[in-house]
Parts: sequence; C-alpha cells; structure tokens
Amino acid sequence: MTLLPLLLAAYALGSIPFAIVSSRLFGLADPRKYGSGNPGATNVLRSGNKTAALVTLVGDCLKGWLAVWAAARLGFSPLEAALAGLAAFLGHVFSVFLRFNGGKGVATALGVLAGINGWIAFVALSVWLAVAFLTRYSSVAALSAAAAAPIAGLVLLGPDPIVVVLVIVAAVLVWRHTANIRKLLSGTESKIGGRRA
Repeated sequence: MTLLPLLLAAYALGSIPFAIVSSRLFGLADPRKYGSGNPGATNVLRSGNKTAALVTLVGDCLKGWLAVWAAARLGFSPLEAALAGLAAFLGHVFSVFLRFNGGKGVATALGVLAGINGWIAFVALSVWLAVAFLTRYSSVAALSAAAAAPIAGLVLLGPDPIVVVLVIVAAVLVWRHTANIRKLLSGTESKIGGRRA
C-alpha cells in the first residue's frame, strides 16, 4: 500500500461517527439536536446515558489509535503513521458520513497521540483530567491538553517532523473550540455533566 490509499483509509475510519452510532444503539436522540450539538462523548453524556457516552469515547479514541497502529504494522515510517493518525483525526472533524461536519476531535486526538507515543498521550490526558476536575469545563480541559501535546512531543521526540503533526492537531482542536471560547468569555459555557448552560 502506498501513502495516499493509507491516508484515505484512515480518513474513512476517522469519519465513523461513534456518537451517532452509540446514540442509535441506546435509543437516544441524535446528539446534534441537543446540548452543544456536537457529535462527541461530552455531548452524549448530556443525554444522561453514561454508557452511551463511554462507548462514544472509546470508539472515537480507538479509531485514532488504530489508524496509527495499522500504518506502523503495514511498514510505514513513524512520520507516515502519524500522518495516518492526522487523517483519521480530520475524518472525525470533517466526517464524510456527516456531510463533512463532525465532532471536535478531542477523543480521536487522544487516540492518535497514544498511537504515536504513549507518554505524549499520558501527558495530554493528565492535563485534561486535572483541568476538567478543577474547572468542570470540558472545553478548557481540551484546550489545555491541546496546548500540552506539542510541548510534550518536543520534549520527548526532539525536533522531529512528527511534532508538526501534533501542532496541526492542536491548532484544529483550538479552532473547533472557537464557539466554546466565546461562551467561556460570556459565562454561558456548559459544564461537564450539565444538560445546558
């Protein structure tokens, strides 16, 4: 397999909307029609069904990790495997199955980080958990973790091109949280576990 088919396959994998799949599985409303309208684990949690939210979280994480892992198993270089992870992440954010709309990509990004380097994923997850515990804002936790990932990558990997992939992922995550940043500034952002602001 050459790089282009790999990236297309990774993008298709990333496009699978586990928030909608799990919501249908558990008989819940379409997550795009309540809460933040985001098809992701945090918004599914607002339905009150923790199991559905967990299935969404695990599914979104796994598809990011699987893209990187499969690329490495097929003999692609670490950078090419990281690019496959980026493709899966972009598939989640711009899902072909949702007319190129999608989630914000936090869980999928974590899966990609885990595939690239477990320690980078550990740092990002630790930052997310700490900030989420302190603030109860998923968006603040996500933004903090996004900022931490490239820094951790630079420390652990040095001036590796993979760090550029991490910067791109972080930049997209920040961009996808633009509306949340506005809500935070206006004091209307929903907290974790809340149904609405």
